[in-house]
Amino acid sequence: MPGDPARESVAMDYREHAINRDWSAEDKIDLFRQMLRIRRFEQEAMKYYQGGRIGGWLPLDIGQESIAISVRSVMGMDDHSLSGFRGIGHALAAGIGMGPIMAELFGKLNGVSKGKGGAVSHYSPALHHWGAYGLAAAHTPLAAGLAFALKQREIRGAVVCFMGDGSVNQGVYHEALNLAGLFGLPVVYLIENNGYAMGMSVSRSSRFKECLARRAEGYDIDWDHFGGSDPYEIRARVSDALQRARLESRPTVVEIETYRFYGFHIADANHQKYRTRQEVQERRARDPLGLWRKHLLDDGILDEAAAGDLDLQAKEEAMEAVRFAGAGEVPSISDIVRDVYWESDHDTEASRIGRHFFGE
Repeated sequence: MPGDPARESVAMDYREHAINRDWSAEDKIDLFRQMLRIRRFEQEAMKYYQGGRIGGWLPLDIGQESIAISVRSVMGMDDHSLSGFRGIGHALAAGIGMGPIMAELFGKLNGVSKGKGGAVSHYSPALHHWGAYGLAAAHTPLAAGLAFALKQREIRGAVVCFMGDGSVNQGVYHEALNLAGLFGLPVVYLIENNGYAMGMSVSRSSRFKECLARRAEGYDIDWDHFGGSDPYEIRARVSDALQRARLESRPTVVEIETYRFYGFHIADANHQKYRTRQEVQERRARDPLGLWRKHLLDDGILDEAAAGDLDLQAKEEAMEAVRFAGAGEVPSISDIVRDVYWESDHDTEASRIGRHFFGE
């Protein structure tokens, strides 16, 4: 099996993988820029959440940005994505603008979902990104459905389903794996294992042998597992899974070990109780954003002045997103019944007689 820890006896130089061999300096810098955009956007959002301007949940990707951006960098025009609870970074990586996402967090009409979804409602059909889902593993069968549609339409694309380690014990995930394996669906289930779900460590919540991804063997599905957040490795190993999906219509479960610097969400008051301060500090010292910045500087691809300019641009874009959100209007009470049924929004005959789905 790909990624079997017992079979990986020698370290690979993933810079020599086909997907990375011709990776341009400009694209490497752009990956750094995109990681910065997620970091600065979420730091700005956190400030306004703590100031009472944003309500509900605010799950942050801080510490995990390299996965979202590296995966997106190897996706093609016919590929699709969707994510679980921690999905703001994935939405930004997909190309949804900072302004509409920030306005959504502020609950404004100019938000990407008109202010009615908050942190888990960032959709863009045009960008093939199908949102985030607050219920653990609720999106995994949707990913199977999207992959089934690609296969039926003979489109050589793949679906990337981002999910957390807290989703792997849900029954619906295993049902989705069974269908993906049974029908040969072009889907990649990508587990971002940051070690904790909602206050519960992986070791306390999951029984497994070697890693969570290995469960895929029970469904005759290829799997891969690796630690770290090196963009070269992520791009190489995820692109292999995507190619398997596109060309062979075979699913893969990929597990990447990562770490979130903050709690399950910003209002997670216990995040310093179920993990130690020392653990968090040690992981911050290996911040993937800082490591990629250092790599670009060491390779002479980027200099300190340019790195500083990119950071400043990301901060300014995040602040502009706040201004965009602040200028938006608050939804009215009547807006709560809009965008529920197409029939009602367009005042069709079916909506006037209360029959949205059925004839006489």
